[in-house]
Amino acid sequence: MLMNEKNALITGANRGIGFEISRQLGKRGFRIFLTARNPEAGEKAARELREEGSDTRFVLMDVADEKSIEKAVQAVRKQVDQLGVLVNNAGIMIDKGNIVKIPVEVLRQTIQTNVYGPIRIIQSLLPLLAKGARIINMSSGLGSLSSMSGYSPAYSISKTMLNAVTRQFSSVLVDRNIAVNSVSPGWVRTAMGGQSAPRSVEKGAETVVWLATEAPGTLTGKFLQDKQEIDW
Repeated sequence: MLMNEKNALITGANRGIGFEISRQLGKRGFRIFLTARNPEAGEKAARELREEGSDTRFVLMDVADEKSIEKAVQAVRKQVDQLGVLVNNAGIMIDKGNIVKIPVEVLRQTIQTNVYGPIRIIQSLLPLLAKGARIINMSSGLGSLSSMSGYSPAYSISKTMLNAVTRQFSSVLVDRNIAVNSVSPGWVRTAMGGQSAPRSVEKGAETVVWLATEAPGTLTGKFLQDKQEIDW
């Protein structure tokens, strides 16, 4: 049983920002639990990070599947006594068009992954989260009510909901000194963001890594980009 609280679990980490977060935390001495719903992609990503010198273990997890989450949590509990960092990075953007025509099923599927998934994961992992742990929810500027447009309504609504989830958990976990924050990575060059996006994955991961390692533990219940608080 590994009792070091420098254990981090990152969901949807086989590529993109999640993979880069895993890489950077691994370089800082964290033991990484890299989760993905595709076993081949997840194993390949974990193997690549191990080859770079990181202690990375792949855990199969589909954040939209409650039973899959339960099995993943059981697998982690067999290996570690505590987690110091949880990054809810996994998410989907599958909608096109506007709110007038979007199928309700698309909205339901998006919320299942982007909102219910993080809630279930936090609830399931709470017994493992050490006092002073950091929970970071990967949100988006598209979820900001102050600047929201009609673009990608299901995704935008789900990220607004995720921000509310952040506020709820930050309020109830403050007594355990567990910080819970949302991060907008900006428009990043990933499979989701596309190659015309102006930001690198390194820049997209920067604020998450900072919150996990250097930010004050009293910083909680906030929405941040580039290490600065932004409007909800």
